Amino acid sequence: MPTKNLRIGVKLRHARKLRGLRLKELADTVGCSESFLSKVENDKIRPSLQMLHRIVSELNTSIGSLFTDGYGREHVVMHANERPILRINSRRKVGGVRFECLIPYPDSKLLYGSIHVIEPGGGSEGDIRHQGEEVGYVLEGDFELTVNKKTYQLSTGDSFFFESHLPHGYRNPGKVVTRVLWINTPPTF
Repeated sequence: MPTKNLRIGVKLRHARKLRGLRLKELADTVGCSESFLSKVENDKIRPSLQMLHRIVSELNTSIGSLFTDGYGREHVVMHANERPILRINSRRKVGGVRFECLIPYPDSKLLYGSIHVIEPGGGSEGDIRHQGEEVGYVLEGDFELTVNKKTYQLSTGDSFFFESHLPHGYRNPGKVVTRVLWINTPPTF
């Protein structure tokens, strides 16, 4: 079982400072309080997937870049117990999401891959948009994908593809954990 939980706060703070933004400026731009953003930067709380995406987009980075943690380009294999994990909490206090990074150096210029592990009731909590294309395969569980305001019901063995600039979101409508193999290119997610 993967065990390497990521602390993303310091990376977000560093990216904010590189952009020359004060905490309040970034908070106002992404639509959260300064206090909330401070807690995120200090790894006291985890934002929703939608909020994290807004933050990294404003900082001209990506969620994938949060996974960079000492892996060099010579690193070819990543065993299950070595995968970095990024946990995202839910605003509703139920149904979180975690990402298990599949690429040892996700700052690659071509693609990003992860396994999205979605607890019952969990999901993106709103639409996301970015550049690129996405393909996914439901490894287990029930999965509800919404792309451009159309909702699709998927289950184990189903796959999907869409252009990332279309508004998209997802959730686990079932009663068991859902796992989705998710690849996007370029790694703007």
